[in-house]
Amino acid sequence: MADTAPRTMIRRQRRRAYLAAFGTSRSGQRHPLVATAMVLPLATLLVVVFGGWEAVVTQASSVGVMLGR
Repeated sequence: MADTAPRTMIRRQRRRAYLAAFGTSRSGQRHPLVATAMVLPLATLLVVVFGGWEAVVTQASSVGVMLGR
């Protein structure tokens, strides 16, 4: 258990080196359009695979009924 601090420092150094090498930062904020562009391909795939908009509407209405709306 006493060896955990040095390992943590090594991991942090590696992470910093990785971020510096690829020019990325961990600001935690992303433009909404970028986030949308990242999500749309997966959302489209899921809609096609799982039956389209009808299934989404059915599930949403079921949840609405369960919540009492």
